[in-house]
Amino acid sequence: MKLYLNDLGLLCATGSSKSDLLKRLLMGDRSGLVLSDTFGPTTIVGQITSELPLIDTQYSLYQCRNNQLLLAALSQIKATVDKMTAKFGIDRIGIVLGTSTSGVRNTELALDYLSKHGKLPEQFHYKQQQMGAGADFLSAYLGLTGPAYTISTACSSSGKAFASARRLIELNLCDAVIVGGADSLCSLTINGFSALESLSTGYCKPFGLHRNGINIGEAASLFVLSIDPGPVQLLGIGSSSDAYHFSAPDPSGNSVVKAMQQALTDASKKAHEVDYLNLHGTATLLNDAMESKAVNQLFSDKVAASSSKGMTGHTLGAAAALELGFCWMLLTENPHNTLIPNINDDEADNSLAPLNLVKMGQNLGRSINVCQSNSFAFGGNNLSIVIART
Repeated sequence: MKLYLNDLGLLCATGSSKSDLLKRLLMGDRSGLVLSDTFGPTTIVGQITSELPLIDTQYSLYQCRNNQLLLAALSQIKATVDKMTAKFGIDRIGIVLGTSTSGVRNTELALDYLSKHGKLPEQFHYKQQQMGAGADFLSAYLGLTGPAYTISTACSSSGKAFASARRLIELNLCDAVIVGGADSLCSLTINGFSALESLSTGYCKPFGLHRNGINIGEAASLFVLSIDPGPVQLLGIGSSSDAYHFSAPDPSGNSVVKAMQQALTDASKKAHEVDYLNLHGTATLLNDAMESKAVNQLFSDKVAASSSKGMTGHTLGAAAALELGFCWMLLTENPHNTLIPNINDDEADNSLAPLNLVKMGQNLGRSINVCQSNSFAFGGNNLSIVIART
């Protein structure tokens, strides 16, 4: 069964519309990464500063920043969603999202209020921080009755959502699925990664010699996946779990190779047919060493590759959908076939397995037709997705 990615809505610290975001990515714009002490220790974060849509009072149960991010992404694809709903019916449209924070920030603010006033704020409801809140909110907002749920597997969450969304259509439970994810900044993640000593002391440096950690960001990215022909086809998904360590990747990279190869096999593609690979590239010492080894093993140093996290920060549960969105834009809105550069403002780390890291302004020299994107998570939860221009 052929499935298509008909439309895309996304926003992150780098931009809040497809055209603006792609332009800034191709320019290597890091201006969305800013110093902040709002969420705990002073650190650089990728924070969205554009005005977000308000959630109507009838949906006050779902009032949180995470759902505002989803609503902003939804606004970019609303016409396509309405078209699919009119064609297939409200019971044939599903929603599958990924997140790792949901509305946890609301709980943090509510507990702060409780400590000062002895009671929780009237507008607070535990539903706002539940992992499934985003899918429930979009379902209620759009009046859909198809399957709606959320997957939370840390930084591969929104990638796993694509595998689940595809299965809903293959099982004839849906004809179209709104699929993607959102994560918003909160103290839980900032302090958690600080405790793990995984926050960068400055701008993150994916695959750089002096890399020492991540910059955390926030984002939302939503696709319409359907049986209707569209500009991009979802070709292949590969998944693996190495269960090597709670937070550290298996240094051999074997499980990541397996996920990437599964995605290629599922897509009926060979490694040399991939035009661009979006790397997980967190800028931690262990992840970048492992991923460079795995990618080199499968692709040698031939495929053009980069980590976009040097501009967006690591958007955690939203990262997989966000970075797949970048690939979607390269295929559909990129007439000059320019590639996303690997921005780290650092020297190359020659101890890493060789990669063909994209430089600023690099052009493929031909049409970009096939893209692959990697996402890895705590516990060794690995995912790779292949998409192609139709």
